[in-house]
Amino acid sequence: MNPAPGLIDLTDAIGNTALHFAAQKNDKRMVSMLLDHKPDLAHRRNHRLQSALHVAAFYGSTAAATELLRHSPDAAEMLDKDGRNAVHVAVSSGKVDALRCLLRRVRPAEVVNRGDNVGDTPLHLAAKMARIKSALMLLKDTRVDPCLLNRDGHSARSLVEERVAGGEMDAYVVYLWEKLKKYEALRCKNQQLPPVATYQSLRSRRSGSGNDEYFELSVGTYTLVATLIATVTFAATFTMPGGYNQNSGFAIHADHPAFNIFVVSNTVAMCSSVAVVFCFIWAWRDPVKFNLDHLTWVHILTIIACLAMIISLMTSVYLTVLPTKRWPAYLVIAIGACTPPVVICILGKEAFYIPFVEKPLLPVVANS
Repeated sequence: MNPAPGLIDLTDAIGNTALHFAAQKNDKRMVSMLLDHKPDLAHRRNHRLQSALHVAAFYGSTAAATELLRHSPDAAEMLDKDGRNAVHVAVSSGKVDALRCLLRRVRPAEVVNRGDNVGDTPLHLAAKMARIKSALMLLKDTRVDPCLLNRDGHSARSLVEERVAGGEMDAYVVYLWEKLKKYEALRCKNQQLPPVATYQSLRSRRSGSGNDEYFELSVGTYTLVATLIATVTFAATFTMPGGYNQNSGFAIHADHPAFNIFVVSNTVAMCSSVAVVFCFIWAWRDPVKFNLDHLTWVHILTIIACLAMIISLMTSVYLTVLPTKRWPAYLVIAIGACTPPVVICILGKEAFYIPFVEKPLLPVVANS
């Protein structure tokens, strides 16, 4: 189906074309059809000088952005009224998937290092707005230059220090600061940059924040889960499946292969959960210094403890049911084996990675 020639050029009150709306709705088929019929639509901008790619980046429309860049790769270089390209917009709106899509398909380094009207590159924006995921993604891209200064003479790292000076400091901000400081040290040798603050000087300016509450809630949740696992697995050590032989004192099923699996999995679950509890005892002493690298490892240990506890459950049930009636044990094993895939289906990759806190942004792209 081909759109009518007169209709395809129509705009709404603020200059949005049909392509802008197709990008907003992530309609890849419509984007392709419009660009096949009229390729220059990719370069049409609304009254705020936003192209369809800007809109796709703001709304996280990755399929539409991919199609736009396939038809018009130079659309990534277009600037809005603030002097920002689509990479800037993806960072400021917190759309990590859109940023990932753009970094994969945009080639010129000038695009990812472009300064806006006040000289802020996408990395500056990520630092200024505490977009942790976006900042890490940009830093891992070798084209991104962490040494660039904006018009106020700030690097991305010194902008984070400015946030702290304004009274905002938590584990997430410190984590971002440490990463930026590390990449500056690696890539910005012999370059004139703002002086680096010390952790002690940053900590002295610390005040409470919403992210602090989120972090402390995470610590409390992990500690509770780990304590429960440690308690259950410790109790299982002294109440072995099937009990003990009253004469020898050995476990009744000690010679069964499944018993060895039970002992190992129960020990793994208990030791992993104890490690989590110990780590968070230290975290409460200085939750800011306990950064997200530590939290990620604790998250992994908690997953290991949970998986080991499931295995321990399956083997203990298998050992305690009658050999002539194994079907309850097989059913328990089937349910236990299905638990991790179910969790992964529900949570996706978030089951394995620590979710970062991104501050919400009010919409700036108007539509009719």
